[in-house]
Amino acid sequence: MLRHALWILRTKGLIWSARNMSITTTVSSFAKLDKMRDIERRAQARWESEKVFEVDAPKTKGPHDENEKYFATFPFPYMNGKLHLGHTFTILKAEFAVGYERLKGKHCLFPFGFHCTGMPIKACADKLNREMKDYGYPPVFPVDTEETTADNANEISGGADLTKKPKKVKSKVAAKGGDLKYQWNIMKMLGLSDEEIKRFSVTSYWLEYFPPQAMSDLRALGVKVDWRRSFITTDANPFFDSFVRWHLGTLYNHNKIKFGKRHTIYCIKDGQPCMDHDRQSGEGVGPQEYTLIKMRIMEPYPEKLKHLTGQPVFLVAATLRPETMYGQTNCWVRPDMEYIAFRVANNEIFVSVKRAALNMAYQAITANEGEIDVVATFTGQDIIGVPLKAPLTSYDVIYTLPMLTIKEDKGTGVVTSVPSDAPDDYAALRDLQKKEALRKKFSVTDEMVLPFQPVPIIEVPDMGNLSAVRACEEFQVASQNDAVNLTLAKEKTYLKGFYEGVLIVGPCKGQKVQAVKKVVQKLMVDNNEAVLYQEPEKTIISRSGDRCIVALCDQWYIEYGEETWRNLTTGCLKGLETYSTETTHNFESTLDWLHEHACSRQYGLGTKIPWDQQYLIESLSDSTIYMAYYTVCHLLQGGVLDGSQPAKYGIRPEQLTTAVWNYVFFGGTPPQDSGIPEEALQDLRREFLYWYPLDLRVSGKDLVPNHLTYFLYNHVAIWPKPTREESTTDNRCWWPKAVRSNGHLLLNSEKMSKSTGNFLTMVQAVERFSADGTRLALADAGDTQEDANFVFSMADAGLLRLYSQIEWTKEMMDVKGTLRNSPQSDYTYLDRVFESEINNAIKLTNQSYSHMLFREAMKAGFYDLQSARDRYRDLTVVGGGMNWDLVNKFIKVQALLLAPICPHTCEQIWELIEETGSIMQARWPALLGDGTVNEVAIEAVHHLIKVTHEFRVRLKKMLEMKAKSATFKKPSYGIVYVAQRYPDWQVVILKMLRSLYDEENNSLPPNDEILGHLKNEESLKKVFKKVMPFVQHIKRMLPEGRASALEEVTRFNEKEVLENFSTYIVRALELEEVWIEDVEKSTDKKIKEDCIPGKPMSVFVSEPQKPFCKVTASNPQVGSGYFSYPMTVYDGDTVARVIDRIKRRAGVAGSLPVTLWMHKDPEVSTRRIPSLDYQQNLCEVPQSDVFSLKEDKLRIGSKIVGDQLLYTVPLSET
Repeated sequence: MLRHALWILRTKGLIWSARNMSITTTVSSFAKLDKMRDIERRAQARWESEKVFEVDAPKTKGPHDENEKYFATFPFPYMNGKLHLGHTFTILKAEFAVGYERLKGKHCLFPFGFHCTGMPIKACADKLNREMKDYGYPPVFPVDTEETTADNANEISGGADLTKKPKKVKSKVAAKGGDLKYQWNIMKMLGLSDEEIKRFSVTSYWLEYFPPQAMSDLRALGVKVDWRRSFITTDANPFFDSFVRWHLGTLYNHNKIKFGKRHTIYCIKDGQPCMDHDRQSGEGVGPQEYTLIKMRIMEPYPEKLKHLTGQPVFLVAATLRPETMYGQTNCWVRPDMEYIAFRVANNEIFVSVKRAALNMAYQAITANEGEIDVVATFTGQDIIGVPLKAPLTSYDVIYTLPMLTIKEDKGTGVVTSVPSDAPDDYAALRDLQKKEALRKKFSVTDEMVLPFQPVPIIEVPDMGNLSAVRACEEFQVASQNDAVNLTLAKEKTYLKGFYEGVLIVGPCKGQKVQAVKKVVQKLMVDNNEAVLYQEPEKTIISRSGDRCIVALCDQWYIEYGEETWRNLTTGCLKGLETYSTETTHNFESTLDWLHEHACSRQYGLGTKIPWDQQYLIESLSDSTIYMAYYTVCHLLQGGVLDGSQPAKYGIRPEQLTTAVWNYVFFGGTPPQDSGIPEEALQDLRREFLYWYPLDLRVSGKDLVPNHLTYFLYNHVAIWPKPTREESTTDNRCWWPKAVRSNGHLLLNSEKMSKSTGNFLTMVQAVERFSADGTRLALADAGDTQEDANFVFSMADAGLLRLYSQIEWTKEMMDVKGTLRNSPQSDYTYLDRVFESEINNAIKLTNQSYSHMLFREAMKAGFYDLQSARDRYRDLTVVGGGMNWDLVNKFIKVQALLLAPICPHTCEQIWELIEETGSIMQARWPALLGDGTVNEVAIEAVHHLIKVTHEFRVRLKKMLEMKAKSATFKKPSYGIVYVAQRYPDWQVVILKMLRSLYDEENNSLPPNDEILGHLKNEESLKKVFKKVMPFVQHIKRMLPEGRASALEEVTRFNEKEVLENFSTYIVRALELEEVWIEDVEKSTDKKIKEDCIPGKPMSVFVSEPQKPFCKVTASNPQVGSGYFSYPMTVYDGDTVARVIDRIKRRAGVAGSLPVTLWMHKDPEVSTRRIPSLDYQQNLCEVPQSDVFSLKEDKLRIGSKIVGDQLLYTVPLSET
């Protein structure tokens, strides 16, 4: 609670959810946060003053190599609120890429605009006006204690989108910020006062308030944006307005825009479309498309329909999931609900509720608009038990069964049943199968229910091919009335099934469910098994009090899907880098089904259609090629968002004629009558020529089926030639080069939601975790199409790690004079290993950045490289300490590798190591030395660290278990047994595993498949119980060791490595001594069995395991501060090990060299009076020598050492 209270104070009233708070933050970490924020503000001020991110096309003439520049964009966010962490996550994908490409020496442009087109801003402003009119100022709203709304009232009716989680709506008392159905309360949540909210009742104020707020928040994040090129959309910006009119006019002239009837919200009472400003409720709600599944009633017909015998009669069920129709087992109707049978245009008879029929009457489904030809009226009970012929299902006949929870306000009142993937359907079908009384109540016979079992149609990861059955069992759903557990089952099943499921039946078998929805829908419609139908997504009441429907109305529409245009767009997709096969498949699927999109609206904000100004251009149609506008807008708008101030050449909006835009984007001869200086026209043209085509578009994956596909369509329509295949340096293809999509962002493993309080804006994240802390956590959140996860504790830890890196750099700069400073020619073994680790990090990080895998880049370039530094630091304690030459290179390299993700931290480090200029102008680091990576040496050092840790854990457990024993004596010595090769039976297994190894995925088959290959191997029968444990051990080694884990010997001499670094092991384990031995020397049978290459075994004892003698280690240096100490020397000790023992005993700093001496004549010298000229009677002992015990005498070679050794330390360095 202290932490929570502190944060409330720091944020001046911004209250954070306690469950989102990591318990580790203290007052001291707030101080570190403040220091990081100061560092970030200084860096941002520097970049701003130096105009680091402002970049223009070179003035040189002639074609430029398009690979020398990099132009990236993010879909401009809608300006009806503050930018949130979901925006931030996707924005940074583009921004990280820009940072990397800058380091690679490219001219990089990352502009940022703000979208204001469409209905929401106008609708929100109008709603505020109505709320003030109805409830006063400031408004006093009535208390609403309803716990549910119509949104989620009837999920099982077939009307709700089952791929979305059901919404939980709290009462006014419980909801944060009040009842969020009122716009005023939504604005309150942004921290706005009543007086300021009142200003938002004027539409233009939204455009004045939120774009500058967004710019401020983005600047605080440290994004690499050229702000001169920012703008807002709509006719509030006459320059962009002119560009959009040119764009749509060009499409119209190319015959890409047509006029005709399209689905829209319609008020029958008013006889016209009902736009947001005409609505009493339901602002912002649009049409929802369904697939009407036609289930033909089989004769003989029930009594109420007998007069229709011989005519085709269909129950029509509205579904959002046509691809699940393969799993139908029955059809649901509500016994007490009134249904009608009515004739449609092709003379077939449809059965539904009247409300749905009314929608159909205005969608050209019935013969005459607005007329319903009713031929029968009856209740659901009258058609229960009716046999049906349903499309796609594997059952020849299914039956109509009762469900009491179907609502009349969504769908058709007829619901298909797919119990394999819908928990509601499974629970209801199971109830009927188990409860005979329930069947009798509704006159349902056994043959209508009992033979029908769920049909596997979709394979869902971790849930199998009967996900609804699995979920109902997992959440222990008791019956169809178990609302709480059914909700849990549905939340898990629907989302996971739609986004991760794979269809396992039909012509689309093997494809992702979300990719085949439209394909299956088209298949059914083409076969006359289904009809497309739309109704309002939620209830909409007009100002006249009428319930609105969806009707076909006259509209301008873009003819997406037209064959020639689609083929050209498919060609564009073939050369498009998407970084993900899933994204490519989503594009392909969208191109298969997408057709026609209404581009006109009569209400909202935007640009008027130039040839029909009663209409506005809607928001998905003015946002497809505006990337081209980025290239020139800084020469038009003067760096002002709405273009209200003149730019460099003083160009006026009215001068931007079609001829001017055509010249800028198509070339040719500059127009002479525009009044624009030719120099200005040439500058506009040069900017476009230099920056286009777009190198990267980054977006959420949900925009692939709409905006991103429109984006491709429009580029090939405006610039159809040359194609990618025809492109040359002088005649360039203008189509986008790459699209990178990502999944959604979770917050602490839960969906972000304002209503639950699990929500974070961009600026809140920066204030809470710092800019770089936020950026680091978002880079770590994930790179795939799956939902990423921003974890508060990870962001906290990242912030502290960045702060520690800065402090460590300061410390190194302070002590660099005390470190060893050897040139590369004099590098030690550990120096060269660390150099290899740095080179490896450079290579891996470069590879990850180039594939836009930022989590992997951060792992290789930050976390793993820091671990390499820590290993280097720890291992060199016994070898003269770290080498400043290499440490300095490490600091520089790591700053460069991390700079795209954490630029502020790296800018600070760049200054600390006294590099010139900003790190934003630096270049990608070159490989050190000859650029090689000694993978074997790296593997050896990693192995050393790993097994030392394992020894330490084992020793700790041993001490904990035996410490209470009265006879227990703490061990002071260790023996490490090493195996040079595997036993014969394990060699047999390794050979088999090598034959099964998948190198591309670094994986082995499932255990049952491996077992199938090994079970008949004769040589393994006696040890068969050990076979699979050994296989599991090898599998655990694969991620780190890859194919080398399958080799019969290690790639390095394991015993030699452990012997060479035995002094490190001794220090790490805090023992007197450790010996490395071949496993053959062990007398323990279990050790011999368990010890294999790469898996040494350790034994800890309290008595020395080798002969030894006691000597005195004395320091003869007067005033040195070092003294004499008793010392043990073991048979076979190297001089280096004895020196390390002395350093530990005497407390000599790890980086200080120690020289070992012995008496020339031990018998005489030890009896002499010490002399200042002590070296005259001593001889230096080379570090390569080895001590031995012969005839109870300690010797170096043949020389007797005596009972005294001497050591000296360079006093000038103490």
